Amino acid sequence: MAVVSKVLARTAAATTSSTLYTTPSGSTAVVTNIVIANSTTAAVTATIALDSVSLVPAVSIAANSIFGFDLKQVLDATKTITGFASSTSVTFHISGVEVA
Repeated sequence: MAVVSKVLARTAAATTSSTLYTTPSGSTAVVTNIVIANSTTAAVTATIALDSVSLVPAVSIAANSIFGFDLKQVLDATKTITGFASSTSVTFHISGVEVA
């Protein structure tokens, strides 16, 4: 069984829900850390869901700041992480491990 630390997503946010990560077939992923960065001069909102279940529900992020947390959430094969924000200047940084 191989366990590989990975960047699951590191991308600018879309303003409509989009897939940030899909667990590969035959693998399991464990999401370990999420950071959402707002580089604008105004507050924004961001949303993240794991397997269509809200994890970060339209959380407000102050201007020029971050929202981050550590967690241990398992995603089975083909399950997704989706997200979006009120500005494309927001970036998502999601780390974890894949177990194959």
